[in-house]
Amino acid sequence: MKKSFQAAPLSSTFFLTSIFGFLISALYISSLSPTWSFAFSLIFVLMFISSMISMTKATTEEDFLHHLSIHEPKKAYKKKK
Repeated sequence: MKKSFQAAPLSSTFFLTSIFGFLISALYISSLSPTWSFAFSLIFVLMFISSMISMTKATTEEDFLHHLSIHEPKKAYKKKK
């Protein structure tokens, strides 16, 4: 049985870390060690790609609002005397 692809919702901190990590590894670490710079840059690029996929494909809270008890239709309650 084939399952459909579901992306996990990732935080904005994950997205920001991928951008800053790539910039630091491409600009600063490249002067220290080109091989480590390439390795870190590759990891941060993969993180950036996964955060972009998460932004476009992940389900949001609005998709699951019908499961929350707050959004159930109001029931007519009898007034207590």
